[in-house]
Amino acid sequence: MMDQKNLLLAIVLSVAILFGFQYLSAKFFPAPLHPAPAPAAQSTGTSPSPTAEAPTSGAATTQPAVETREAAIADQPRVKIDTPRLHGSVALTGGRLDDLTLATYHETVDPKSPEVVLLWPTGTADPYFAEFGWVGTGSDAKLPGADTKWSASGGPLSPGHPLTLTWYNGAGLSFTRTISIDENYMFTVEDGVKNEGSAPVSLTPYALISRTGTPHVLGYYILHEGLIGELEGSLKEVKYSALSPDKPDDFTSTGGWLGFTDKYWLTALIPPQDSAVKAQFRHSVDANKVDRYQADYVGSPLDIPAGGAVSTSTRFFAGAKEYDLLRSYEETGIPHFDLAIDFGWFWFLTKPIFIVLQFFYGLLGNFGLAILLLTFLIKLAFFPLANKSYAAMSKMKLLQPEIAKIRERIPDDKAKQQQEIMVLYKKVGANPLAGCLPIVIQIPVFFSLYKVLFVTIEMRHAPFFGWIHDLSAPDPTSFANLFGLLPFDPLSIPTIGHFLAIGAWPLIMGVTMFLQQKLNPQPVDPVQARMFMFLPIVFTYMLSAFPAGLVIYWSWNNLLSIAQQWAIMHKRGAA
Repeated sequence: MMDQKNLLLAIVLSVAILFGFQYLSAKFFPAPLHPAPAPAAQSTGTSPSPTAEAPTSGAATTQPAVETREAAIADQPRVKIDTPRLHGSVALTGGRLDDLTLATYHETVDPKSPEVVLLWPTGTADPYFAEFGWVGTGSDAKLPGADTKWSASGGPLSPGHPLTLTWYNGAGLSFTRTISIDENYMFTVEDGVKNEGSAPVSLTPYALISRTGTPHVLGYYILHEGLIGELEGSLKEVKYSALSPDKPDDFTSTGGWLGFTDKYWLTALIPPQDSAVKAQFRHSVDANKVDRYQADYVGSPLDIPAGGAVSTSTRFFAGAKEYDLLRSYEETGIPHFDLAIDFGWFWFLTKPIFIVLQFFYGLLGNFGLAILLLTFLIKLAFFPLANKSYAAMSKMKLLQPEIAKIRERIPDDKAKQQQEIMVLYKKVGANPLAGCLPIVIQIPVFFSLYKVLFVTIEMRHAPFFGWIHDLSAPDPTSFANLFGLLPFDPLSIPTIGHFLAIGAWPLIMGVTMFLQQKLNPQPVDPVQARMFMFLPIVFTYMLSAFPAGLVIYWSWNNLLSIAQQWAIMHKRGAA
């Protein structure tokens, strides 16, 4: 029967899409940004070479064994960083930014859990830091490097209270480094050189971000994690696995930015936007088979006459990829900085949905309520189309007795059955494809909302009501332990534990899907009828691993559809 085949095709398509999402979200819970340190041989570092290329900066040679984070920080003289959104310190050895935690973000929904760690110092298993400096251009002048001991004045580093580092090379060159920070995550590093010698010197500024060890990534097709930059006028994204050792990706750009992106966090170098730079993404493997990744750039050579001085400035972002914040930095001249958030190929859907949700959040103070309001407005926008669909389904439901009579009258001639049924549809103006419309409309919204919940940090640890403390994570309850009343975790049960981890909201979704299905024209074929009855169970299980916000959306959408469909069918006598 044509109507059942079309409806069946739409459902099979929906199931296929959901299984695809299920595959992508099998490991939905985000892992900690940095793996726990494990004993390993520590890699050695190199000093800046006298070429117009940024050095490959590694871990200090004084650390032969891996240390704890606390021990590595204590090993070096430091100046504290204390801002409303960042905690950490500046290493006076090398003048590096290598110790940062995010003051307003925690590892779990518990506000007493540890702050998210972003940068890691040398001496730990996988150092992750930013370094700034100079390389010689046709000069053998002694320059500051990874082992340079800088002197500090000022501190702790905080908004409005910059830190100044100084170092003299003993041969006529005095170096200063002034580090300042705003109220959020943007550092400004100004490097100056004064030539007190008798001969001119030419130096080239550089900045780099070094990341040792291949980071643990979630590995989703819909999410980029790795090296990223806005260079040569376009977005560049390179996965860790795609960057060949010792074969850097080179770019020549005027301004732009580059660095590393994780699901929620970003580190990025922003050179002066009116300067030509040579940028690189690098991957190297040292003698201990330790991977190191580096994003760096060098600027144009600067000539410093005897008795003269020059300075250059670099901005360094290290923090959370908050949409409004990135947009505000974009207004200061950083091109397309919001592209660090991976809104994907369908950004024209995902970004507007996120912006609308954020606006509603500002009104309601709860992202869960924002999702409910967005769903209602989407239903309202498609109300006329849905009305036509449900009206057509009402006609088809009223025709079920006539269709059954046709099948009984000519049970062995399927072609003639179909022909007479189509004549019947045409007679009353029923459209077998109309029932697919609500599903087709829902698919792009479903995908876009899934993407928004998955990639935007604003949704991370965003609560709803009751037991939902994180809309971006699956419903934490389970029917198997009576939603927390019994003192055991169903996931601890071998083999079948995963099948028992179905929370309250997925069950609500399954019930609403079953009720909506009862309003639809029922298949005459008993096999199809049984399959349709089984679908709510399948969807309940599949959606149990999806973000709670998505399940809430689907449940609320079902309830609104039930109300609209029942009203139309009741009016036409089909309910």
